[in-house]
Amino acid sequence: MRIRKAHLTAAAGALALVTGLTAPAHASAPAAAPVHAVQQDAPSVYGSAAYLMDASSGKELFSKNAADRLPIASVTKMMTAYVVLKTAKPTDVVQVKREDVQYAEDGGGTTADLRPGDRLTVGELMYGLMLPSGADAAHALARTYGPGVGGFVAKMNATARELGMNDTEYVNADGLPKRGGDGYSTARDQSMLAAKAVQVPLIKEVAGTRYHSLDATSEHRSYGWRNTNKLLGTPGAIGLKTGFTRAAGFTLAFAGEKRGHTLVGVLLGESDSGRRFDTAEALLSWGAARESA
Repeated sequence: MRIRKAHLTAAAGALALVTGLTAPAHASAPAAAPVHAVQQDAPSVYGSAAYLMDASSGKELFSKNAADRLPIASVTKMMTAYVVLKTAKPTDVVQVKREDVQYAEDGGGTTADLRPGDRLTVGELMYGLMLPSGADAAHALARTYGPGVGGFVAKMNATARELGMNDTEYVNADGLPKRGGDGYSTARDQSMLAAKAVQVPLIKEVAGTRYHSLDATSEHRSYGWRNTNKLLGTPGAIGLKTGFTRAAGFTLAFAGEKRGHTLVGVLLGESDSGRRFDTAEALLSWGAARESA
């Protein structure tokens, strides 16, 4: 095959001149694959990888380096929420421990400002996990429902395999960098998870909430959590999960209901925080128009 390489390249060039078709610069699949043909009028995507799909049918709508294994930062917490709610009831109570708070502080992660000794329901901790992206909330939930963080991470990876996420490996419940190696996933794998996550009523409700507060009780102090997802407020947007680390860049799992379709997608490796939300909004509108055509 190698001795025919020059002839094949020349033939391919001639065919491109005749048909007017060229392969996208980011395509890693063979030129004959039709997956990119539907993307000619798609919005510009500047991140390292992206994927958009119809959550109902599983139909792929957009793909850019969607099989590349990359760090995903706090998008990890989408799996944390999903695994917890497979077994826990929203009314179950979790007691926050000093180690949960210390973990977030030592790791330099964002927190829900949980206080050791506070007792919060799983339902309330979901808001602390997803809105401010609390690493302390993630640790408390993983510790409780592993049991132990190590056991919980094993459940996360087992769930990934069950969902067909074969290019995903979790190393913790929060997405913080870890000595010895970060976890990884792909835009396609995380979109598959997003399609399942939006089917869980509590995850959908929490992800779409812009601000959530708790009054002080005998069980816990008062809390107020604001969602980091600036996509919220866009008509039809559900939200899902934001993320950032130096290694991962800005990441985003997003979802929206438009024109009777529920679309989900993931952006990885974006260098501009605000642009990821603009890109997600553009992809949702573009994808909904295609599905409704």
